[in-house]
Amino acid sequence: MAKIRVAIAGINGRMGRASLNALLADSELEVVGAFGRADADYVGKDLSAFAATPTDKKVGVVVSSSFEDMLSSLQNAGQAKPDVLLDNMVASASFESAKKALAAGIRPVVGTSGLKPEMVAELSRLASEKSTGAMIVPNFSIGAVLMMEFARQAAKYFGNVEVVEMHGPKKIDAPSGTAMHTLNKIASAGGPFNPKLVEEHELIPHARGGLHESGVRVHSLRMPGMISHQDVLFAGDGEMLCVRHDSFTTNCFLKGILLSIKSVMNLSELRVGLETIL
Repeated sequence: MAKIRVAIAGINGRMGRASLNALLADSELEVVGAFGRADADYVGKDLSAFAATPTDKKVGVVVSSSFEDMLSSLQNAGQAKPDVLLDNMVASASFESAKKALAAGIRPVVGTSGLKPEMVAELSRLASEKSTGAMIVPNFSIGAVLMMEFARQAAKYFGNVEVVEMHGPKKIDAPSGTAMHTLNKIASAGGPFNPKLVEEHELIPHARGGLHESGVRVHSLRMPGMISHQDVLFAGDGEMLCVRHDSFTTNCFLKGILLSIKSVMNLSELRVGLETIL
């Protein structure tokens, strides 16, 4: 059985580096390409430089400066294009790479958060036109998927709910993609939420957090030492329910990454969320 050929976009990022080792260790997958910023000093280096454990053994794949450069290098070497592009770059770059991948018949698996609804709609249209599988996965952790599902179920029974999501200080988008996915799931199950009882006065703008159209409030914390954490707090008369998920290392995302890469091969349209393939 032929291996699934995978390329990694954003190889020097936290998730790019973490996923590399899992992909190299999987007998069903073959890493055939990678790229990052065009002006980065790591362009041209062998992928062994990005392995979690330092090694003198070369992977035999060098980092390209762009998606186009990667495809050109493969073509010049007489190799086939990738089957899947695993993309964990910032939203704007991921959107462009995913469009290029679909145009080339490559299945994008996008783990980036912060994609706008119109970007998702555009990728969905392109995937359908090409009958090519694609995935947008706000969170690759199975535990996080269960947290969101439990929150959706609880939303049927509580009228008051707020979300607190916590990440490291280098995360650009707020709320996180996981929080936005959670908000949409909660909204699909109930609402409107948090009926106004008083006319609130914020001494500091947005002190009460961001307001989703469903009425759910969301609060984004950015602090050192955090990976990915989220509380969904439901309140009723005399009680509170907290649904929480914590990611302590990037290891919790690897099972979902591998599952997404293998599953997207059997899709012919865009799926949003790891739960759509579980």
